[in-house]
Amino acid sequence: MACRTGGECQSGCYKEEEENGTNEAVKVVSSRDDDDDVNRNKIDKHLCIKCKCNQPISITNPTAAAAAAFSDASRFCIDCFRNNLFGKFRFAITSNAMISPSDKVLVAFSGGPSSRVAIEFVREIQHKAQKNFDASRDRSLAVFGIGVAFINESDAHTETSHELDEAIEEMKLIVSNLDPPKKNFHVASLGSLWSSDSKYRLKELVNAVNDVTGREDLLLQLRMLSLQKIALENGYNKLLLGSCTSRLACHVLTATVKGKGYSLAADIQYVDARWEVPVLLPLRDCLTQELNLLCCLDSLKTVEVFERKPSGINGLVTSFVKLLQEENPSRESTIVRTAGKLIPFQFNMIPDSDDCNGILSSERRQKKYNQKFDESLPPDSFCAICNSPLDKSDNDLADSKTIEGMCCFSCQFEILPQDTSSMEQFYSLLPNPIAAKTKHGGYDNQRWLREQIQDCLLSDDENGV
Repeated sequence: MACRTGGECQSGCYKEEEENGTNEAVKVVSSRDDDDDVNRNKIDKHLCIKCKCNQPISITNPTAAAAAAFSDASRFCIDCFRNNLFGKFRFAITSNAMISPSDKVLVAFSGGPSSRVAIEFVREIQHKAQKNFDASRDRSLAVFGIGVAFINESDAHTETSHELDEAIEEMKLIVSNLDPPKKNFHVASLGSLWSSDSKYRLKELVNAVNDVTGREDLLLQLRMLSLQKIALENGYNKLLLGSCTSRLACHVLTATVKGKGYSLAADIQYVDARWEVPVLLPLRDCLTQELNLLCCLDSLKTVEVFERKPSGINGLVTSFVKLLQEENPSRESTIVRTAGKLIPFQFNMIPDSDDCNGILSSERRQKKYNQKFDESLPPDSFCAICNSPLDKSDNDLADSKTIEGMCCFSCQFEILPQDTSSMEQFYSLLPNPIAAKTKHGGYDNQRWLREQIQDCLLSDDENGV
């Protein structure tokens, strides 16, 4: 209450009332700001954190695989989540000059989410290229072709399943329902690598490997050789795999444990051209959980094919990485990024084509994204079984005229028989592509090296004679 005395009041009563009034006003304004922040946060929580427009992902009955990625993806709307994954795929394609208009790309399809998303994304790129081709007047730029391949591994096991035939039919239906132009679907068995007695020799070869891990690794190489065979016989010049971050993270650890550290840099790059048909890995930066969720959101049909769980070293590492990923969702990406700092080999890039525009475009991309490769001479040779590059120091210690000397230490220990008396029998069971390597020795690698230095060699009329 204010005093009624005349003159200036020295008690400070008015001042106290004014300060109280000011404080109350500040409190009211502050409370309003707090309410606005709370309301804004409530609104933001119900919108995509990227576009700030659409509702975040919501799944009523997610599958177990999709639910694993739902917690992190629930911050995005469906469009932003999908665009993020497709952006990684497209960036890998463009920055590494993986696909040119004149290419024919063979996509390996296992029936699972990773390879299914790979088919969908490469189809989308082709669809956009086809629209541009149809809209152009001169139609000078061709549209690359796509094929899909499935490798039947039932010949390597004793049991066969009628469900496998049904799964193959479902895969055919998936491929046939893709947008035009038509995508051919190829099916081949592991036994196709042999010219005769394929089932017998395949089973005998697998049974001749005593180590469980070595047996799985051998089947993996036979699968790659089968895909290469399909590509070569049908005119494909690129082979696209659905290997993603999760699988490559496991490979980084298993290769380290198996003593394949020298060749590790070659296996985890976007491009691997040591094979006759270069191998592409455009999903290298995508997690399995994300791909599973995308299949659920976009209703991309997958096919369950009977597949054995990894065992031995492969099984232990897979379980270990899965546990790490459950504790920290970024563990798999960290493993691959760390291994990605290794300097790749010269064959970890698309070989130069005869098209000058293609060469210039490829060089510009490599310069733009600071891609660095080992400029030293390529490895003297590759392992006859797993095709890993061999260190020259390892070759100097081995006899290159024997099959043992033409294999890496890992294959010598895991796959080759330890009893030397069984080596001849084992050699007779090898499929044609591997047997040809061991027969001709390092001839192919010497020819490849000669092609690399062809410009520096003197011709017959320039030898000074």
